[in-house]
Amino acid sequence: MTSFITPLNRRIFVFLLLATWVAANTSSEPKFVPLMQVVPMPYHQASFQRDGVELTQYHFGPGLHRPFLFPVIGPSGRSLTRMGHPHDPESHSHHNSVWISHHDVNGTNFWSDGGKGKIRHKRIVEFEDADERAYLVAENEWINNDGKVLLLETRRVTVLPLTNNEWLLTIDMEFKAKSGTVTLGKTPFGMIGVRMAKTIGVNDGGGKIRNSEGAVNEKEVFWKKARWVDYSGAITNEKIEGITLFDHPDNPNFPACFHVRNDGWMGATLTFDGPREIQPDKPLQLRYGLYIHSDMKSSEAIEAEWRRFVKIPPVNSE
Repeated sequence: MTSFITPLNRRIFVFLLLATWVAANTSSEPKFVPLMQVVPMPYHQASFQRDGVELTQYHFGPGLHRPFLFPVIGPSGRSLTRMGHPHDPESHSHHNSVWISHHDVNGTNFWSDGGKGKIRHKRIVEFEDADERAYLVAENEWINNDGKVLLLETRRVTVLPLTNNEWLLTIDMEFKAKSGTVTLGKTPFGMIGVRMAKTIGVNDGGGKIRNSEGAVNEKEVFWKKARWVDYSGAITNEKIEGITLFDHPDNPNFPACFHVRNDGWMGATLTFDGPREIQPDKPLQLRYGLYIHSDMKSSEAIEAEWRRFVKIPPVNSE
């Protein structure tokens, strides 16, 4: 008796089954395009965009001393940060707009470009687009001059849209000691720095530094504890804009001492009060936020944004 299921019939059956699946899972309507996207770019860069308009770029090329974010575009369409000191670009070449680093990791200087440490990008783990945010996850290795990996870092950079073309940048990090205890030495330099645009600086542009405690400019804000520090000033002849650097209550030294200068930079310190150890079985987790805004915001308005930042759960906990 001849079998009904011949090779030809089997092929026809498989074809019909596949065609039915494709028809059921293919819509004539285009899928929704997310408002927020992180777009891979040439030369080891990733562009964070809102509705196709760039807000910032993450740079992670192999020739860099460390990854960084530049530009940081304010509501007017201009960058509120710059690369390097406006009057001392050589010795302050490490002022890479928005960057993560530390002056003393087991005695190795990762902060300056002349130091012996290098934060080497290892790989991009994930890009994610959505209406409410876009983020990337990257892995980095903190390597001393002998080529030894001291720290393994996982960094999540997230951009969230706010109203009136303002936006929030969050940086979440986890540091694991590669082998043996790693000591972050006592220093005012690290973990995060922000180099403002020249026209926003107090000295060059008549800008203003303020903190959550009501202090104003370098003399009052320098090395003082605060929940946040804001640096605002002119970005055009008609527009004042700024960046507020947020510390997070879950950071181990909250509220941080802030290192600020009237020449246009600010940073939240991690080990100003003393050294901190990272044990192999106890990773260090940190979170910072940058509120990119228009106008010279009132302290009350900034405080409200800080409280909103504090309530944002980490992506992997949602």
